[in-house]
Amino acid sequence: MPKLIAILVYDKVQILDVTGPAAVFAAANDACSSPHYDVRIVSTGGGPVKSGSAAVLMSDPLTEVAPDEVDVLLVAGGDEEALLGLAGQPDLRSWMEQAHRRAARFGSVCTGALLLARLGLLAGRKVATHWSACAWLSEHFPEVQVDADALYVEDGSIWTSAGVTTGIDMCLAMVERDLGAAAANRIAERLVLYARRPGYQSQFSPMLRLQSRAGAPFSELLEWMAAHLDQPLDVPQLAARMAMSERSFYRRFTEAAGETPARMVETLRLDRARELLATPASLKQIAAQSGFGTAARLSKAFERRFGVSPLLFRETHRRAGERKA
Repeated sequence: MPKLIAILVYDKVQILDVTGPAAVFAAANDACSSPHYDVRIVSTGGGPVKSGSAAVLMSDPLTEVAPDEVDVLLVAGGDEEALLGLAGQPDLRSWMEQAHRRAARFGSVCTGALLLARLGLLAGRKVATHWSACAWLSEHFPEVQVDADALYVEDGSIWTSAGVTTGIDMCLAMVERDLGAAAANRIAERLVLYARRPGYQSQFSPMLRLQSRAGAPFSELLEWMAAHLDQPLDVPQLAARMAMSERSFYRRFTEAAGETPARMVETLRLDRARELLATPASLKQIAAQSGFGTAARLSKAFERRFGVSPLLFRETHRRAGERKA
């Protein structure tokens, strides 16, 4: 029998928190000889539900989905007032508690974790949520361990993700657990994803952070640098690209980005290296693709920044995944 996936929605829900995971499971079905997942969009009353982006979703009422038949339950994020208001509905509370006891996987996308916490279903658990809600969740529910940096967190049967697109990463990890890495990679290719991101990767992209802070005229340069990490990216080359003197470029870039050019190049290269460590690529290949040149130079920079070697980092997260399997 296909696994029953229930995604809870409500008025002003974030539509990508719903359609992203749903698209992953639908693509998984297309990759199988027979459907592996049965995705149901559910709400308290059923019928049309208006998302925060004005698009309308059709949903099934909770009364038509038996909570003891749900294999995976995800609460989508969205308008926090509307989301937390659901906790005051006795029928929904009862349904959620029953589904929580039955479901092999139970969790949320983005701010959906706030509802789970309000219902008392995350006590003692480590969770992820959108960066904007981390402080609030920690303050109001100190019994919940909030990982403010992770893209998604798996703690036993509880799966929670950070903002919006990270729901896709989390659901791809679920599919990998069920159908294998090859199937998950094919789905990522079908969805035209730039890369499959592991849960431990920060939801604060160094590129976005630097682009946001640096602004014009350096945002386009940062994008170019990220696409050419395997090339020399020293001050003379970067200054020439910006048609500035080396001295002027160094001063203006450091003021705008809050980092020296060399530090920022290393940050981008290390971020790329961490992505590649989630793949079967050798350390030599990773060093070449991320711009470090040699495995020795990569290891030295990685240990200086993160306190562990690249191989130990890879092995630690591989073993963590195996323990959760």
